[in-house]
Amino acid sequence: MRMLIGLFLCISSTGFSQGHVEVIKDSRIDALVRNESAIVAPATAPQIMGYRLQLFFDTNKSAVDDARSRFIALFPKVDTYVEFTAPHYFLKVGDFRTHLEAEKVKATCEKGFPTSFVVKEKVNLPRID
Repeated sequence: MRMLIGLFLCISSTGFSQGHVEVIKDSRIDALVRNESAIVAPATAPQIMGYRLQLFFDTNKSAVDDARSRFIALFPKVDTYVEFTAPHYFLKVGDFRTHLEAEKVKATCEKGFPTSFVVKEKVNLPRID
């Protein structure tokens, strides 16, 4: 038994100590590793609790992008946000401080977006124009 174990150790140690291992990989893997390991500073834009208007959601991003384009044509100064929560893309608009501000925008675009509704969440400080 001891001889069998000794023989196994001798064979395994000589088998692993010899040879050369070459790793062949796609060069894009290094770029992905660099991007994933990059240190990202936290968001510096101050945020407050406010309201956004959720206009549209779909699993097809191009449908959400089309809805976003339609909204921007109506309200070019209102910021738009596309969020992805599997499996849907959500189009949210505005950085409203009050529910009433969000409801005003909702009332004016209700024909184009009949299923829109107001959501309470953290928003960026509204722009001063």
